[in-house]
Amino acid sequence: MTDIAMIRAAAARLEGHARRTPLLSSPFLDQIAGRRVLVKPECLQHTGSFKYRGGRAALSALVPAVRARGVIAYSSGNHAQGVARAAAEFGVPAVIVMPRDAPQLKIDNTMSLGAEVILYDRAGGENREAIGEAIMRDRGLTLVKPYDDPQVIAGQGTCGLEIAAQARARGVQAADVLVCCGGGGLSSGIALALEAEAPGLSVRPCEPEGFDDVARSLRSGRIETNDRQSDNVCDAILTPAPGALTFPVMRRLCGPGLVVSETEALRAMALAFQRLKLVAEPGGAVALAAALFRRDDIAGDTVICTISGGNVDAAMFRQALGRFGD
Repeated sequence: MTDIAMIRAAAARLEGHARRTPLLSSPFLDQIAGRRVLVKPECLQHTGSFKYRGGRAALSALVPAVRARGVIAYSSGNHAQGVARAAAEFGVPAVIVMPRDAPQLKIDNTMSLGAEVILYDRAGGENREAIGEAIMRDRGLTLVKPYDDPQVIAGQGTCGLEIAAQARARGVQAADVLVCCGGGGLSSGIALALEAEAPGLSVRPCEPEGFDDVARSLRSGRIETNDRQSDNVCDAILTPAPGALTFPVMRRLCGPGLVVSETEALRAMALAFQRLKLVAEPGGAVALAAALFRRDDIAGDTVICTISGGNVDAAMFRQALGRFGD
């Protein structure tokens, strides 16, 4: 299991490779939220999302001889790009299994980073794990899971170390930390880091309506699943269920989940662009949406939220700005 020692070790290996993203604010967002909003923009990370942290952490932890044989991952796009870039940096092969309905930008970017992309029919019920495991066995590759991997969680936890230090520098000792959540790698990694470095900060996972498996799981105390695996603009965080490794951490350390609509995610995208000059993708904007539009569900005078990714295609970005850009 991931612990704070693994997160600190991952931070040491990521030094000089991952970007230390800032903590931003805007008085206009504060006015909407009714409190101070501090934004951690992981959309500014390499490959446009926090996933580079976990990908690089996982590859850098492999024995060199094992790493040299290559890696495989399955992803709707952001983990794909993070692993592809990390593999390219180490000069090793990468195979990425991606859903055919993933945004074309994410597919193209993954291929441009040098990875071999294999598409599958997510809407038709094809199983990415089964496809990935078959290729892994045939080619002798190492699987880098998108969230249920101890070293991936440790890499994502480095974001939490930064949040703890940046909040401390601003005098913030207590706050909800809203985290965009799919399988729970970022939420659990940040929660573990904050437990050690800033125990007054509490993670709240944030999800889109219809794909709120983590929120429901936290309420029931057991892993809940989603009926669908696609058909939502928040493609980056559409997962079947919380991870077997991530859920126990979230259950122990996280507060209740928050759920937002697609419309609210798109509005948050437009506000991030207008007020912070940031490009966010829909799934990467759900925590900001919760900070802005779920004010009665959040306590305290300060809230911290992640923008977990910015890999949005032009059509979707135009849709967000066209509806809410005035």
